[in-house]
Amino acid sequence: MSMDSEKHFIPLNIAILVVSDTRTEQDDVSGKALVELATLAGHSVIERKIVPDNIYQIRAAVSNWVVDDDVNIIISTGGTGVTGRDGTPEAVLPLLDKVLDGFGETFRMLSYQDIKTSTIQSRAIAGVANGTYIFCLPGSSGACRTAWDSLIKDQLDHRTRPCNLVQLMPRLKER
Repeated sequence: MSMDSEKHFIPLNIAILVVSDTRTEQDDVSGKALVELATLAGHSVIERKIVPDNIYQIRAAVSNWVVDDDVNIIISTGGTGVTGRDGTPEAVLPLLDKVLDGFGETFRMLSYQDIKTSTIQSRAIAGVANGTYIFCLPGSSGACRTAWDSLIKDQLDHRTRPCNLVQLMPRLKER
């Protein structure tokens, strides 16, 4: 993978969703990390919201952003585990027009280097809904950093070669 120095960076508008029954703005480490990473990369975080582990509240927040033309990317953190309260994939999957299967597979492969077999507990997913990319990450700040640094950051940079998700954005709503 390389960068095309002839192209200019295209900043995207990102919405961050923190799924947690216990986190607040003050103690939310993962959401703050994602805001920091996206901002350092040159993108605009236009909203950060915390919702409880409730599939309908998660789905409502994501749905509102999916129909907002100002939002290009949605990144959620939390609710991707296997406990009874973890419901982010169940909330988001019905909204997706396309699932990016390779995202979850690659995320788990990368996570294995750090957390070994515990990675099987992650149900990280990604996809596209109404022309908006959605990434659902585990709730730990380490997982968020792994996903951003190793997968998301370069795919949200128009200069990444041989290809990236940004170059496909004008064609996402084709029928």
